[in-house]
Amino acid sequence: MGLKKFRPITPTLRHTVMSDFSELTRSRPVKSLTERIYKTGGRDNNGHVSMRWISGGHKQRYRIVDFRRDKDGIGARVASIEYDPNRSARIALLHYADGERRYIVAPDGLKVGAHVMSGPSAEIATGNCLSLRHIPVGTNIHNVELYPGRRSRIARSAGAFCQLMAKEGDHAQLRLPSGEVRKFHINCRAVVGQVGNIEHENRSLGKAGRSRWLGYAPSVRGVAMNPVDHPMGGGEGKTSGGRHPCSPWGQSAKGLKTRRSKLSDSLIVRRRKK
Repeated sequence: MGLKKFRPITPTLRHTVMSDFSELTRSRPVKSLTERIYKTGGRDNNGHVSMRWISGGHKQRYRIVDFRRDKDGIGARVASIEYDPNRSARIALLHYADGERRYIVAPDGLKVGAHVMSGPSAEIATGNCLSLRHIPVGTNIHNVELYPGRRSRIARSAGAFCQLMAKEGDHAQLRLPSGEVRKFHINCRAVVGQVGNIEHENRSLGKAGRSRWLGYAPSVRGVAMNPVDHPMGGGEGKTSGGRHPCSPWGQSAKGLKTRRSKLSDSLIVRRRKK
């Protein structure tokens, strides 16, 4: 796994930095573990734009990834490491001892042929899933459940991980990728290790077309619009808008507090902004 640069024979290739995909297995995805994606182009059922900056994109199928890891005590062998167009991380195909096949988010260092397991009897090894109760303090983990039994929600993108800082009573303290320290119930599950494809953040698409293949449409700056289209539009020559940055509908774009639920404030030990 690494990055690949190109000879600058075109303006695009001069700046392109892509993954070399050397860690992937040359195999097609399991069809029974995929399903169709219905693309909307950012439009609702009236044909109106309801989500900006979305359009087109290459045809894709969704890979059904196991975020529960609830097959306790049953060993599984890693059959392949595959590309997933729907996430920045790679996915690993597991062949369980009882014949079932499932996809999981591939941790860094997981190789084809390795064996993984879930449950309290599993070892503290990369790819194994245990509850926080059975994971030693200081371990790097990912795919953490926010609530026990409700699928993993935290640290699922490429290179992400949490660190188990402490345990006290029914809660464990985790340092999240944002830097926030938060309490989780000790029965929440997590996977040992760090999410793979760590070099994902260092890639450079090189051209606008590759961004369109991924389904992203261009974003026009508000100050480049007319006053009828945006509150920051208009003006003679180039202006900075004449007001605080905002959305086309006047909602502040910098510094506006959007956090509504205060129920979990008591679980936050240290905020990410401090």
